[in-house]
Amino acid sequence: KVICHLLQNSIKDKDLYDLSSRVLLGLKKVLQTEQPDIVLVHGDTTTSSMAALAAFYAKIPVGHIEAGLRTHNLMAPWPEEANRQITARLATHHFAPTERSKENLLLEGIKKENILITGNTVIDALKFMLNKFDKDPKLKTQITNQIIDRGVPSKLFTGDQSKEKIVLITGHRRENFGIGFMNICKSIKTLSKEFPEVYFIYPMHFNPNVRKPIEEVFGSKEHRKITFSNIYFIEPLPYMEFILLMSKSYLILTDSGGIQEEAPSLGKPVLVMRETTKRPEALEAGTVELVGTDQEKIIATVTKLLTNKEEYSKISKTYNPYGDGFSSRIIINKIKQVFSKDE
Repeated sequence: KVICHLLQNSIKDKDLYDLSSRVLLGLKKVLQTEQPDIVLVHGDTTTSSMAALAAFYAKIPVGHIEAGLRTHNLMAPWPEEANRQITARLATHHFAPTERSKENLLLEGIKKENILITGNTVIDALKFMLNKFDKDPKLKTQITNQIIDRGVPSKLFTGDQSKEKIVLITGHRRENFGIGFMNICKSIKTLSKEFPEVYFIYPMHFNPNVRKPIEEVFGSKEHRKITFSNIYFIEPLPYMEFILLMSKSYLILTDSGGIQEEAPSLGKPVLVMRETTKRPEALEAGTVELVGTDQEKIIATVTKLLTNKEEYSKISKTYNPYGDGFSSRIIINKIKQVFSKDE
């Protein structure tokens, strides 16, 4: 029996002490009831490291999906770098997305036979959804209408889309709380004035530390609608809606790790609003560019991609170093192999 870590917490302003203790105690009951043969945890969230710790306390093997990502700086990204290093110490099976990830694990003393390069499962999920949209026009229309109902202009989906450029923005990293998000918001404000024909769409994270700078820079919800006609602040999107909107975007401005892997499969340039990235493969491949939270750099780089077709083509047509969409199958086959040997 396999249990996968897929946890969300309903607390809007997540306190790490509270979140960690809730996950640990909550999973204690689950593991005692289900008694799985293995627990799979994904990524580097606090929930994943606490799920791994809960399984370790129950003496249940842990399989870490997306293993081996490193910046080697515990404070950047914080707390994710610590989370993934903690998980690595507790895991038995390490499913690394790339060769570099494997090398990181080997340098930390993880045995070669316990590491398997798989690519990343986010690409599996992305391709699965794109395939569903292609095969089911009714589903695509339904999801499109849901996005429009959230306040996104319908012409971005029904008009001449080659003339409509969307800059999609997401932000949630704790390291950017405070001055970082203020700089991000000020950059968007400047860009929206310089490019009135471009649509800036910002699904807002629930965390007050993300929403407060938006209100400080752009004013109240009513004021924003009147004053900033080409910026759309909307509520967070479910996965299917976000994938469809991402596929319609011209470029993406984000501090998210997963989007750095997904967007290249869609041919979308990604500007990463962080000082470092645990995904150097994307930097080397040219699919992403680091801009941090420096206003001048954000504005200059977005301007370059909106106005220079050659630069845009260079970054949007590179290959995706994170897999071909078969990572899940590789992981499942490995788990079957492990347990067939045990039998």
